[in-house]
Amino acid sequence: MKYLLLFCGNAEDAAAFEAMTPDELRARYEQVGAWFAEHTSRIGATGQLQGPQTATSVRFGPDGPPVVTDGPYLEGKEGIGGYAEIDVADLDERCGWRGHGQDGEVEIRPMLTQR
Repeated sequence: MKYLLLFCGNAEDAAAFEAMTPDELRARYEQVGAWFAEHTSRIGATGQLQGPQTATSVRFGPDGPPVVTDGPYLEGKEGIGGYAEIDVADLDERCGWRGHGQDGEVEIRPMLTQR
């Protein structure tokens, strides 16, 4: 079954990331890279997103034209920093994997494979 992992964090997480020295940042990326290498046979598309300040949201209503606004559509304290598509037998298999080299939360969503 395919799932999409959404790597989430809050403003404090983002500030801590921005405050890392080049050596700390390199070490963090090595941890993340090692996690991805360990699970490479099950991981498809991946990516790191630019900050929420770069987002554009489009809302479609029943009447009138779409409304385009700058900024993320999420009205919460957390944002999505990256994603990875995985292919595992079931959710229990994914939940058994140890972290991905970073603190924070991972939202896991099943992907539609048929309609």
